[in-house]
Amino acid sequence: MRKFPPLRALHAFEAAARHHSFGAAAKELGVTPTAISHQIRQLEEACGVKLFQRRPRPLLLTSAGARLYPALRNGFDALASAVALLTEEDAQAPLRVTSPNAFASKWLVPRLPKWREENPNIPLEIIGTDAVLDLRAGAADVAIRYARKPPLDFVAHEVFRDVYIPVCSPRLLERHGPIGRAADLQRLPLIHYDWMNRDPEAPTWRQWLAVAGSIDPDFSPLGKVWDLSFREELHAIDAVIGGQGVAICSDVVVCDELRNGLLVKAHQLSLPGYGFYLVSMTHSPRAPAIEAFSTWMRALS
Repeated sequence: MRKFPPLRALHAFEAAARHHSFGAAAKELGVTPTAISHQIRQLEEACGVKLFQRRPRPLLLTSAGARLYPALRNGFDALASAVALLTEEDAQAPLRVTSPNAFASKWLVPRLPKWREENPNIPLEIIGTDAVLDLRAGAADVAIRYARKPPLDFVAHEVFRDVYIPVCSPRLLERHGPIGRAADLQRLPLIHYDWMNRDPEAPTWRQWLAVAGSIDPDFSPLGKVWDLSFREELHAIDAVIGGQGVAICSDVVVCDELRNGLLVKAHQLSLPGYGFYLVSMTHSPRAPAIEAFSTWMRALS
């Protein structure tokens, strides 16, 4: 096991020897000249030799100090270079962003060319998953979390808040005719997908039909809640785009499809959704890149 004098004392000696001044060393290290003098005396006691000649000016090394200084200077230079290299490598590493699958696929990925155009020096690694990855364990640098409230014990900023609306392909309406009232949806295939968070108030067909029944006196609840069910939200959206039925979808997730006409609103009745929160650790080492990503997302909201 290596034995070293206190690192603070070694640092004080190296700075004083380099500057030939206790005062300049104190200014560099953010301490008083008295503290520098105390730390050097502590080092001399640990080494059992004098390191500086005690004379007012100029500050001169003893023969022992002259032997120690080059080794310390080279050691601190090597340490500084290693830390700088690590910092540079970390700055060039991809910013790891975890996001719910559907949001990553439908919203985030189509906008990545704009990110690369505006932030060419910050590469991204997109981790699409509906699992909640552990930021504390280093699974990702920043997370897009989908929840009713911001996660606790993290830095969290709400970027979007969505609503849920029935959507379908225009081709479906061409086959089945226009939808004027909620009751008209009873003649169309309904598509469901699982909610992994098991929220009993999730904006599903069950919730939508209950609200529709309360506002439309002629609406009779269906004997079945849906005709086609998927485990994955993305598969349900693909089925809706393919004209297989109507699904309750987030207006944020399918905003591009609504804009380009692949999907249309099947009815105006909507349900409140959740917030998309940009979440990171407090004092994250990737804070500048995270702030750039946050600013970029908010600008597109």
